[in-house]
Amino acid sequence: MSVTEKIKERFEGRITDWHEHSARRAYFSIKPPDIKEVANFLFKELGLRFAIATGQDTPQGIEILYHFSDDKTGQIISARVLIEDKKKPQIDSIAPLFVAAEWIEREMWELLGINFIGHPNLKRLLLADEWPEGKYPLRHNHES
Repeated sequence: MSVTEKIKERFEGRITDWHEHSARRAYFSIKPPDIKEVANFLFKELGLRFAIATGQDTPQGIEILYHFSDDKTGQIISARVLIEDKKKPQIDSIAPLFVAAEWIEREMWELLGINFIGHPNLKRLLLADEWPEGKYPLRHNHES
């Protein structure tokens, strides 16, 4: 059974969208409360490597893509979550599962204002100490 088939089988009914961009690139959407279970499954049970996470401010909310690599096949699997509450965006941290997530979660906290619940060390990484609280450089005003 392929990696994508294993993911679909394990999270049947909780995957809200699935898109295969190519044979080596797949994206699927889940609800924010499922991220720790999904990340744990991809990393520990399927043996995928956590490559990086990316965040962006969209009109619908704050979107995070968690990118995992199957280094044996070259396939990249990305789990997408959408945090709809832009006034108080928060999601469980995956840093307790693997250290590789610590710095990127700190970056997204600092630049997008996402609170990563359970992160072991949410503190500034990029912005100057004088940077004003509550101002996030990667946030946009989508109201026009």
